[in-house]
Amino acid sequence: MGKPRVLEKRQIHRLIGNMQFSSRRKKYNTNSQTELYLHPLQFYGQPPLENISLSEFEAFAVDRLKLLKTIENLGVSYVKLSEQYKKKLESESKALNFLYRPDADDRKSSGPTEYEKRRKDHISHFILRLAYCQTEDLRRWFIQQEVDLFRYRFNDLHPKQKLEFLHRNNLQYDTISVEEKKALQDKLVNSSYAVSGITVEDQDFYKVPFQDALDLVRTRKVYLKAGYVFIPHQDIVTIVLNDFRTRLSKALALTARSLPAVHSDERLQPLLNHLSHAYVGQDYSIQKNVGKISLEQIDSLSGKSFPLCMRQLHQSLRENHHLRHGGRMQYGLFLKGIGLSLEQALQFWRSEFIRGKVDADKFDKAYAYSVRHMFGKEGKRTDYTPYSCMKVILSNPPSQGDHHGCPFRHSEPELLKQKLQFYKVSPSGISQILELVKGMHYQLACQKYFELTHNIEDASFSLNHPNQYFIESQKVLGGGKDLKREMDIPQRSQENSATKGPSAAPEAAANAPQELSEMTEELDSFFQDA
Repeated sequence: MGKPRVLEKRQIHRLIGNMQFSSRRKKYNTNSQTELYLHPLQFYGQPPLENISLSEFEAFAVDRLKLLKTIENLGVSYVKLSEQYKKKLESESKALNFLYRPDADDRKSSGPTEYEKRRKDHISHFILRLAYCQTEDLRRWFIQQEVDLFRYRFNDLHPKQKLEFLHRNNLQYDTISVEEKKALQDKLVNSSYAVSGITVEDQDFYKVPFQDALDLVRTRKVYLKAGYVFIPHQDIVTIVLNDFRTRLSKALALTARSLPAVHSDERLQPLLNHLSHAYVGQDYSIQKNVGKISLEQIDSLSGKSFPLCMRQLHQSLRENHHLRHGGRMQYGLFLKGIGLSLEQALQFWRSEFIRGKVDADKFDKAYAYSVRHMFGKEGKRTDYTPYSCMKVILSNPPSQGDHHGCPFRHSEPELLKQKLQFYKVSPSGISQILELVKGMHYQLACQKYFELTHNIEDASFSLNHPNQYFIESQKVLGGGKDLKREMDIPQRSQENSATKGPSAAPEAAANAPQELSEMTEELDSFFQDA
């Protein structure tokens, strides 16, 4: 048996964007990549070239996913680049060991160095590119969050650093001279937003070909002369963001061409699918409150503390005395997560189904097995985990006659509006929710639903899981003390438990280093042109 291997330098070149393998990779790595990390910001045009284990590969990706989800939440809750927005994003970047200040000097700190933070930022961006190139929805979401992160970081640069960044990335936009600025002062004041005679003197103006600033030309925010626009310093970010968005969009399209080859490897595909559907919050399968919820409480709890997806499943079950497989799995695992025991679950489903067209004998033969199965008592003995919001939103969309899925993602706007009206959400609240849905912020729409139905101004959490919704609801309503989950593992990636039974944990821990290194062996062919 050969010695364990890790991702090698040659394996990562041409993964995403214009990446080509180099026979002189050692020289390239020691010079170009080291130089790359001397700067606080980059366009991610050059892929990482170094050894990396798959455990670090996944850890970096999960941390960046947390950062991007924070950016999404902050972008809806606060004005972008407001003081609150910047303060919270800086705090999260610091907590996750990403670079968070362009001039940070943490040589005296006991944590990672600035070089290590920039390395993590670089590698994690490319990993998520591969995971998030798979569908149009994933690409759109990834691009938006990365653009917002880039905007925050670019605006945080000093003026000199911004100019260096432009020239380093072949954006040869030079500032006009003091004489030319004085000659054009009236034109610049009259055509530039928020610019006065005083501010013209105090800031730089960039001379840019008009085709590179079409958004600013279209909105008449800049002075145009002889094919060039004169852009005040605070607006140059618009040009840079457009360039970054275009580069990233093209890179993701190129990466998507490699997916057939990636998906042919049964070990790599689950890892990347896991990242694109990853839930990075608390584990709602390990609990100590089994049996503390009675069956008689479920109807009452569904109206007070269930998220809309589970509320509609419960209502459909009560009305039709039946749910299809997708609905039974989504709702059954949620009920398991809030504390129903296997015995209670069997009683709950049997009592409801036999009120319809299924008699007790047929239930025991056709449905009881699936209930025991989701509790890990049949088949592979997999102890299934309650679905996260990401899993509900992105996998197994409902078809005609189904009631599972996310109402904010899978319902037509008019139908969603009717549901919200039926549950007595105010007209202004419905408008806020529909606006979030229009922007594809489905989890934030659900969080707004939580705030409106619990009469609170601002939820103190970021909603990522239906069972989290239930627990937070119980806290607000005063029942959290009895029903609050005692977590054994505070952070995990949800889908891990869906592929391993409880008895697999010791063996997995022992084999993890070798498995991780062996999985990297086959990555080489996936990191080349499609």
